[in-house]
Amino acid sequence: MQLLRWIVGVLLFLALLFLSLQNSELVTLKFYHWWSWEAPLVFIVLIAFAIGVAAGLLAGALRASRFKRELNRIKRADRTAAAAASTTPRAWPPTGA
Repeated sequence: MQLLRWIVGVLLFLALLFLSLQNSELVTLKFYHWWSWEAPLVFIVLIAFAIGVAAGLLAGALRASRFKRELNRIKRADRTAAAAASTTPRAWPPTGA
């Protein structure tokens, strides 16, 4: 699994390197008539990529925290049920044997 992660990382790095070498011309980003910004195309693409990665990591972190809360709730309910079962009186000797 670690090797696969390195391979994907190297491939992603090479793809972004070749992208940056081929797309160095200036582009203008315009937000209606209020704002405009001129930067190299590769810079804009890398910013969009970074925003996408950050959004994906945030979504994953939120999902993981939700699962952790649910797991803690289930463990707490299981402990409560086990404690309640251990305090109930039992008939001794067992009947029906």
